[in-house]
Amino acid sequence: MRALVTGAAGFIGSHLVEHLLGSGHEVVALDDLSTGSPDNLRGVADDPALAFHRGSVLDAELVDDLVTGVGTVFHLAAAVGAFVVRDRTVEGIRVNVHGTDTVLEAARRHGARLLVASSSEIYGKNTKVGLREDDDRVVGSPLMHRWSYSEAKALDESLVAASVEAFGMHGVIARLFNTVGPRQTGQYGMVVPRFVGQALAGDPLTVFGTGEQIRCFCHVLDVVPALVALAACDEASGRAVNIGRSEPITIAGLAARVIERTGSSSSIVRRTYEEIYGRGYEDLQRRVPDCGLAERLLGFRPARDLDDVIDSVVADQLGRRAAVTSA
Repeated sequence: MRALVTGAAGFIGSHLVEHLLGSGHEVVALDDLSTGSPDNLRGVADDPALAFHRGSVLDAELVDDLVTGVGTVFHLAAAVGAFVVRDRTVEGIRVNVHGTDTVLEAARRHGARLLVASSSEIYGKNTKVGLREDDDRVVGSPLMHRWSYSEAKALDESLVAASVEAFGMHGVIARLFNTVGPRQTGQYGMVVPRFVGQALAGDPLTVFGTGEQIRCFCHVLDVVPALVALAACDEASGRAVNIGRSEPITIAGLAARVIERTGSSSSIVRRTYEEIYGRGYEDLQRRVPDCGLAERLLGFRPARDLDDVIDSVVADQLGRRAAVTSA
């Protein structure tokens, strides 16, 4: 097939591009490089089946042109990360809502299949163990920037579901739970690469809040094939599907595991949310997915565990340090 990947130079997007090219597909890549990096695509930059375009998903004319002749659109472009949500709230809402609308409309006009990447942020403060796709959202005030990303992604999902119903197009939603792996940066608030960077430097690992928050982490190399399968799944059209791993760990436990895996002498320190994000920030105490639907529809079963996730991030960061040293 010929596919368009938005957010192609980002963490997940670059792995998806590599996977598609490795499977013999042609890829049209779009990224504005606001948080993505050309370095993420360095390994495939010379592949004749890849056409990279620097631009925004808000550029309707460009998006329409790129969707022409494409069979499947993977829409991953978004403003992501707690620090981005905090510092660029307005921009984030615009990109996450208007960008999705622009890409969706182009896919509809050209009859392309569409996969939109959503987020476990959808569930908000719902602390149920084993969150299912039809569980209620529990979110705070829309006036708090903390919830702007969740609200924007919820609207994205509504747009996809309504468009499938109204126009008969093929559109699916992937709700991603804490995807981690090589190329992910801690610069925007992602916890595993941030902890790994601190551990490798011998710095204290900084845990925000109590450290008792529970999360689950899934390797990007398990997630990417699921995205491709989900986009091709007719039964999934108009639906949201959880993609993640259901192996819970507290953030304090994660910090200790990173120290163990790196052999670091780092300590663990705690800082309040107010120190990091300012007043009024709310965190989510527990987020554990039920991925039974993905298993039924796609045969999805992550092969890599948390140690594999951490080790891959360690190897990636050590490799980058070695490349800088030898340059």
